[in-house]
Amino acid sequence: MSEFMQFLLSGLTVGAVYALVALGFTIIYNASDVANFAQGEFVMLGGMITAAAYTAGAPLLLAATLAIVLTAAIGIFLNKLAIEPARGAPVASLIIITIGASIFIRGLTQILLDKELHRFPAFSGDDPIHVLGATILPQSLWVIAGALLVFVALWLFFTRTLTGRAVLATANNRIAALLVGINTRYIMALSFALSAAIGALAGILITPITLTSYDIGMTMALKGFAAAMLGGMGNPKGALAGGLVLGLLEALTAGYLSSQYKDAAAFVVILAVLFFMPQGMFGRKVAERV
Repeated sequence: MSEFMQFLLSGLTVGAVYALVALGFTIIYNASDVANFAQGEFVMLGGMITAAAYTAGAPLLLAATLAIVLTAAIGIFLNKLAIEPARGAPVASLIIITIGASIFIRGLTQILLDKELHRFPAFSGDDPIHVLGATILPQSLWVIAGALLVFVALWLFFTRTLTGRAVLATANNRIAALLVGINTRYIMALSFALSAAIGALAGILITPITLTSYDIGMTMALKGFAAAMLGGMGNPKGALAGGLVLGLLEALTAGYLSSQYKDAAAFVVILAVLFFMPQGMFGRKVAERV
């Protein structure tokens, strides 16, 4: 029982990170119908910039705030310099652009910062908490709480605010949104800024537990994409559920089979969703009149 509880707590921690990455995917997808594979680099930037600023002498809270702001700005520049000029291009081309942006950000980070592993102190210390024979770090609770708070905030944003509904309207029909007075350029910039900020937050929350380096972005992007697909692409509730399920699946696979198969879980999930449940757990089947 204690062994299962340990796997469960580990899975929830990792799954909460995947959920945050998937929520970032959800925001961009809802605004542009595009899967942004640079999302993982936002996670990396959050951890790396915070670590660099903290090492330079900034207080941890200031370093984390700086990382979120700078990463959000990078998200806006990504939209302005790479996505917006390609507006109207096929979706596959836009996805390739985001992959290219991911490679560029990774290389630039390697040059400007370094290739080393980095860590900064946990927010509430490193003394473990005992739960039913298992242990969990206080930082893990920060990760889980962060994912839940971001989910609630996004749910309220999309369902209770005019700006959130404007994001959904822009994704549904960009021309119609323009005709009713929605500033679609502002909506896209806001969406990339929010997505990047959430990714940076995920990187900040998880770094005290797992460390960070310049090359973690692509793995995070693939895991987040798998979680978003599992839950239903574009659905915040699905992103949260998909991330948690994927994290639990990875933890149980590593615990009861082998850690060598842990990373394969995300690819199995992607294939399973494509074959058996293309709309995901909370996605909607869409019928198109032709």
